[in-house]
Amino acid sequence: MSIQDMIEGKKEWRAHMARVKALPQDYQIVYKEIQKYLFKVGPVEITEGTDLLSGIVDLFEEGAASGKGVLEVTGNDVAAFCDDLIGDSKTYADIYQEYANQEVNKAIKKSIDKSK
Repeated sequence: MSIQDMIEGKKEWRAHMARVKALPQDYQIVYKEIQKYLFKVGPVEITEGTDLLSGIVDLFEEGAASGKGVLEVTGNDVAAFCDDLIGDSKTYADIYQEYANQEVNKAIKKSIDKSK
């Protein structure tokens, strides 16, 4: 990644956060919780740009413009809303599960090989 890419990424992030700050307060609160959730359990691609987060802001801007409360847009279970958004994406949890399974399989194979 070049310095120019990093500068462009920061500009993109600042513009994105300016859109978030322009949302009504209830939308901002839910957005921040969604952001935290996605950074913890979300898709690997979330660290590669703001596409998913920008899509959420688009949805929130539309909801706010039509006078809906944020929970009318997301539903009461915000975590389920997030899970639906990332349903087909590879997550950090998926990577860890694959790693754990590989380690277990290696250990079992090693144990079997020793017992022969």
